[in-house]
Amino acid sequence: MKLTRTLFGATAVLALMSGAALADPALIYDLGGKFDKSFNEMAYTGAMRWAEETGGEYRDIELQSETQREQAIRRFAEAGYNPVVMTGFSMATPLEVVAADYPDTTFVIIDGVVDLPNVRSVLFAEHEGSYLVGMAAAMASETNTVSFVGGMDVPLIRAFACGYAQGAQAANPDVNVIVNYTGSTPAAWNDPVRGSEITAAQISQGSDVVFAAAGGTGVGVLQRALDDGILSIGVDSNQNYLHPGHVLTSMMKRVDNAVFDAFSAGPDMETGVQIMNLASGGVGWAVDENNEALITDEMRTAIGAAETAIAAGDLEVHDYRTDSTCPISVE
Repeated sequence: MKLTRTLFGATAVLALMSGAALADPALIYDLGGKFDKSFNEMAYTGAMRWAEETGGEYRDIELQSETQREQAIRRFAEAGYNPVVMTGFSMATPLEVVAADYPDTTFVIIDGVVDLPNVRSVLFAEHEGSYLVGMAAAMASETNTVSFVGGMDVPLIRAFACGYAQGAQAANPDVNVIVNYTGSTPAAWNDPVRGSEITAAQISQGSDVVFAAAGGTGVGVLQRALDDGILSIGVDSNQNYLHPGHVLTSMMKRVDNAVFDAFSAGPDMETGVQIMNLASGGVGWAVDENNEALITDEMRTAIGAAETAIAAGDLEVHDYRTDSTCPISVE
């Protein structure tokens, strides 16, 4: 069964005008590609689940440059695809321009906010999920030093780092948390070599557990952790399988559910801001056959209690994005 048609490059974007099926959904991946084993791949997983369960078809595209963002959104809308779903906060500015021009098309942006009546903006409580894996990191550490490698240095990724640090210090008040970012441009999402270099520097400072929130760059982080004999933590998708027995856990960000729900709801979906948090199953941590031997009963009990408290509103994890501060000092 032909479930999806994928396009690549600028000429492919122009080809969207031909042969489109009215009201089929479309998906635009952020830079880094749909098989980044992380954020974009979770979006792809959700789209494929929808296609397999419904027998429907969708169109998707992997951007090759920043300049293609507005062009891809506009061409999908012109070709009649509806809804048009896109991943990444960098899509917000071009979407704001295009969505106003196509009021009868429904758009969905994941990780960004566009305040227009035909846009659903899906946000996640990444700080809550990061708190849980921060607890796991601190409880697994033998050096009292854990670390974080972020991708592009933006408030979203700082929210990951801050949540991670809060969880780590909640589990072990004496833990040291090292935080570094890969860069300040979108290239930071797809630089596994740089991710590996940063991880090596963190290891030299004593880190024995590293959490990567860096898209495709995180593949290099996890590989360096394996090579140097420390534990790693994956992000967005369940990355435990990449290095079984060496990935402590993964901070799950259910982008797949966001895409599946949008495709399922179709053009008449409810728009506005949608928050996917721990209570709604939007974020969490992964335990499976690849890492269960690393997760002690003490970890399960402590993290389980924190999950319950956060979901119930009894434990509030500070979100860096609310005031651009973090209550935990990080290096």
